[in-house]
Amino acid sequence: MKQLLLVIVVAMPIFAHAQDDLIKKIENNKSYNTYKNGWGDVDDKKYHFNTIIDLEHTDVRNQASSGTCWSYSTNSFVESEMMRMGKQPIELSPIFSAHCVYMDKGDAYVRMHGGMSWGDGGECHDVINMYAKYGAVPQEVYTGLHYGTTKNKFAEMQAMLKAMLDAVVSNPNGKLTPSWKKAYYDVMDSYLGSMPEKFVWDGRSYTPKTFAAERVGIHPEDYVEMGSVLTSPFYKKNLFMVPDNWAMQQVYNVQMNDLTDIIDNALNKGFTVAWATDVSEKYFSWKNGVAYVPEKDYDDMNDSEKKYMFDGPKDERMITPEKRQIAFDDYETTDDHGMHIVGMAEDQNGRKYYKVKNSWGDKNDYKGFIYVTKAYVRYKTTAILLHKNGVPNRLRERMGF
Repeated sequence: MKQLLLVIVVAMPIFAHAQDDLIKKIENNKSYNTYKNGWGDVDDKKYHFNTIIDLEHTDVRNQASSGTCWSYSTNSFVESEMMRMGKQPIELSPIFSAHCVYMDKGDAYVRMHGGMSWGDGGECHDVINMYAKYGAVPQEVYTGLHYGTTKNKFAEMQAMLKAMLDAVVSNPNGKLTPSWKKAYYDVMDSYLGSMPEKFVWDGRSYTPKTFAAERVGIHPEDYVEMGSVLTSPFYKKNLFMVPDNWAMQQVYNVQMNDLTDIIDNALNKGFTVAWATDVSEKYFSWKNGVAYVPEKDYDDMNDSEKKYMFDGPKDERMITPEKRQIAFDDYETTDDHGMHIVGMAEDQNGRKYYKVKNSWGDKNDYKGFIYVTKAYVRYKTTAILLHKNGVPNRLRERMGF
């Protein structure tokens, strides 16, 4: 027991604060330009956005201290899909999807003898895969807040789960027992609550699978995921090589400019897009609700340029497929966040931005949304997921769906 406790204590810093550290890393990415009026200091917003497309979406939520952005963003995407299909919008439980993932990921971790990354993280396809396998439930039915907290706080749970799995992988008995999985599930249930086998919603009884089929109504086979690398053939599926792809899923490989062509086509046809990306950049401002790619690298800027990076629209760097690939290869681009693209806008100079719904609450300049340039999306996207009918026909033909 002492050894297990030591493992837990040592493990906790590894994944306890990944999400918190990400937010802390970018919290100072903001404009310092303010002006005085009769009421005191007020932010002087230098960006002015005109809406071009604003598709239906549910309210902004807060994943809090958990690395579940992939589940919040893709469940938000599924909610928008329901609305697009004319269904009653229902707030789905992202922690139900996460709990399902942690069950399957734990099994995969043991089968791989611990040879895979561990933590809260996942990918957009995980939500679709768990929907197909386990179903879905409303947020009211399964909040995941089982031990007195009002917001997600996963550090202790994840440290416990990792320590248990490492103990199983070490195989102290010389042969795995059938008991480890139940013990593992029991720990998750203690923190998140038991998974509902049946529940009543809107006066009717459902299981997660019947709720998914009868009330949500999406078809998992209709959704496709795409990335862009120079290391694999285009318009074919290849392994999505990021640490959080624990399921070893393959995605279609498209050219860099195809990413924004696909998003544009989808939005114009009424389809939103789940977006996996890198936000750990100095030019991603959560506070100001803007992300772009400045002409200069941050390290090459003078103090004034750094201070006023978000003081209105600036010229952007030309992004090439080679620059994008180098950023992947040298770990400048990492797969660290998932969000939901719900619309398009333009600034006062006519530059186009995607309107993106985040899951960090509504305490930024745009009430939980952020406006992201196409250059940023081309440079920093790791993958997108959307309904196949949102993909341009010329690309669908090349990919065979």
